[in-house]
Amino acid sequence: MNVRLLILWALNAVALLLLPELIPDLRVDSYAAALVGAILLGLANALIRPILILITLPVTLLTFGLFALVINALLFWAVSSLIGGLHVPNFGTAFWSALLYSLLTWLVNKAVGGPGH
Repeated sequence: MNVRLLILWALNAVALLLLPELIPDLRVDSYAAALVGAILLGLANALIRPILILITLPVTLLTFGLFALVINALLFWAVSSLIGGLHVPNFGTAFWSALLYSLLTWLVNKAVGGPGH
């Protein structure tokens, strides 16, 4: 496994741990939950998100791409339901969490020089 990928994974987990500081309704119980969450969010964004974007393309085009934010929130919420230590109580929390997590992981990727840098 690539060392850069492991560093990105660990830093994305740290980004997930920082979110409850900014979003009070979100709860991440442990670093282990954050690690699992980071990998599942990465997999969901890589494998499921493109399919959902394609299926909802007309709505996404009509909303000038803003519906993609809803898809991100739904994926964040879905992943949280699979992990015992990641608690997202409602869609609003999922929406803001997904938005901030995307921003933080983008910054991490830029800083480390990961995919999409």
